[in-house]
This record gives sequence, structure tokens and C-alpha cells, in this order.
Amino acid sequence: MKIALIGYGKMGKTIEQIALDRGHELVLTIDITNQHDLTVENLRKADVAIEFTIPTSATANYGLCFEAGIPVVSGTTGWLDRKTEVLDEMNKHNGTFFYASNFSLGVNLFFALNKKLAALMANRPEYDISMEEVHHTQKLDAPSGTAITLAEELFENHPGKKSWTLDKPTSPEQMQITAIREGQVPGIHRIKYESEVDHILIEHSAKSRQGFALGAVLAAEFSFGKKGMLTMNDLLNL
Repeated sequence: MKIALIGYGKMGKTIEQIALDRGHELVLTIDITNQHDLTVENLRKADVAIEFTIPTSATANYGLCFEAGIPVVSGTTGWLDRKTEVLDEMNKHNGTFFYASNFSLGVNLFFALNKKLAALMANRPEYDISMEEVHHTQKLDAPSGTAITLAEELFENHPGKKSWTLDKPTSPEQMQITAIREGQVPGIHRIKYESEVDHILIEHSAKSRQGFALGAVLAAEFSFGKKGMLTMNDLLNL
């Protein structure tokens, strides 16, 4: 496949290496120095785009990909308040949009485990629930998109919790998320159910960016030739 890579930070460079190792060709690479090259005309040279940038530019990038008629795979977080607008634009162009807050195959299995455990604990009010996430200091959003996904899916399966807060909870229905930024941590997410007599803890800890980057390339391969909104559940058949 011919890939347009939008965003050439640490994640973009890792995606590049994995894409090349899997036999793909990068026909367009966009970073902060050549953003003027991100045009519909240039995007049409690619079969698919992979986008890892920042929330303030992501939605405009998606629109250019839809207009160019190529699928866009994105892992940028922090823009979901504009999701309806993005999907309207996708439908307008009969486009393809693969979005994941986290492309790690292990994290997406962790998502499934989180939902299952939340359902099992739904009738156990003696257990309070909290979450902690740890990322590198360059990560701009807090809590992480992955943590928000975990929280939303937990709420769907556990009636005792309905919202999250970074501060101390003001009601039993709130779940506290502690967001820590330190060093070069690729990503750790922990969900804890605690009672007076014990606690249950599930955790996913990434060892490197390789897992995220591989998932993004697999998503690009999966998206080629498809239409509409796609997620890791489609890719993994979860």
C-alpha cells in the first residue's frame, strides 16, 4: 500500500519503520516543517493515511483525507467533542475513518476485560472503583484517551459509576482518575476495585511504542477498500 503519514514525531517514526518492514511505501510524510504539503492533491497519491498529530489540527486533517477519497486511520485524542462533525464530513464524502484511542492489540483486549469485570462487579456496591494512568511528560492530554475509553465502557457496564473526575469525587457515582506524567513511560493503565477487606486490580503496561504502531499499520491495511466508521473491535472481531 501507499501510505500518507501525517505526524512525524516519535510515534510517526515508529509507524514508518513498521510500515516499511511490512512492504508498504510512504508517499507523503508530514511534520511541522512541511505542513503546506498536506493537500488534497498530494493525499490522492496515497491509498490510506495514518494520522497522529494534535487535537487542534486533527479534524481538519480528517476532512482533507475524506475529500481526497482515501481512508484515514487516526490515534489522535482530545478532539471527540467534534465527533459528530467529523462523521458528518465522512458521510458527505462517503469516506472511511478508523479511529482508536489506543491501537495496541493488548490494550484493546484489556478494554474487553474491563467491560467484563465491570459487569461482574455491577452488584457489588462494597467495592469502590478508581483508575490511574501514567504517561510520558510529552503527552498533552490528561486523562489519556485510553483512560477515558476505559471509563466510558466501565460506566456502560456498571450502574454505580456515571462520571469521572481528576479531583476528589464529590459523590459515590463519580470515579477518580489519577493522571501522572513522568519520564518516558509509553503508557500504564490501572483499574482498582477496593473494599474494606481486599482489592482487585487489573493493569496494562506498554513496554514500548511498537505495539501501538503495529496496530495502526494493521488498521491501515484493514481499512483499505472499506467504507464508514471502523474501530479496533472491527479489526479484532471483538
